[in-house]
Amino acid sequence: MATATSSASTKHIFLVHGLCHGGWCWYKVAARLRSVLSPAGRSYRVVAPDLAAAGVDGRRLHEVPTFREYTAPLLDALRSLPDGEKAVLVGHSLGGLSVALAAEEFPGKVAAAVFLCAFMPDCTFPPSHVFEELHAGRYWDSQLDNETKPQDADHGKLLPASFKFGPEFTQRYIYQRCSNEDITLAKSLMRVGSAFLEDLRVQQPHREDTYGSVRKVYVVCKQDLTLPEEFQRWMVSNNPVDEVKEIDGADHMAMLSAPDDVVRCISDVVEKYN
Repeated sequence: MATATSSASTKHIFLVHGLCHGGWCWYKVAARLRSVLSPAGRSYRVVAPDLAAAGVDGRRLHEVPTFREYTAPLLDALRSLPDGEKAVLVGHSLGGLSVALAAEEFPGKVAAAVFLCAFMPDCTFPPSHVFEELHAGRYWDSQLDNETKPQDADHGKLLPASFKFGPEFTQRYIYQRCSNEDITLAKSLMRVGSAFLEDLRVQQPHREDTYGSVRKVYVVCKQDLTLPEEFQRWMVSNNPVDEVKEIDGADHMAMLSAPDDVVRCISDVVEKYN
């Protein structure tokens, strides 16, 4: 059991993966952050949870009908923090919507919300709005070999459509600056997932006094072809943040193609906002 002194000296960082991925995609960043000591000599406690039906989580997609249930592992981890302790939440891609939900539920436990080339909702529209704006912008020539399929109803309950990134789209638009080793790893570990749009469309906008009150940092990845720079900057203009950082040379999987830059951004946020 951690002593009061050791607990107080620990800074919590939660790394939240995106669609079809798992905590595994943070392995480079998590390992680097765990080896870092802050200027005050404090350690970082780094957690990269698998969200429900993702990574090595044992649930199947049909067992996770809502976005809240999908995000539950993050919500549970944040809820379990001792009183008075806060975490920096870092969301990647769809993980930005999970970070936003966690900030909505536990604003007092979030030191800062970091959106790493991630979907960032506002407090005006339902959380699905930013996802739909991306598709309205026609940033890709086509979906190539991605697959979206309806799920059969479970005991009369409507389930969200399933989604799977195809290998060609993965290599061309998501991992185009990553090593062949990381592309091979991804193709072997990615799972069928869901954007939960059917559920997100019927949710109320996040509140100004909860999610809206949490300090936010957006990290723009300039070579991202999945959420192009233009779209990332539109989200920032749509929902202004406390700080914008940039990584030049990173594709959508910045934690794999530019891990040192991502670690620097996160470390800066932890020291400035925690």
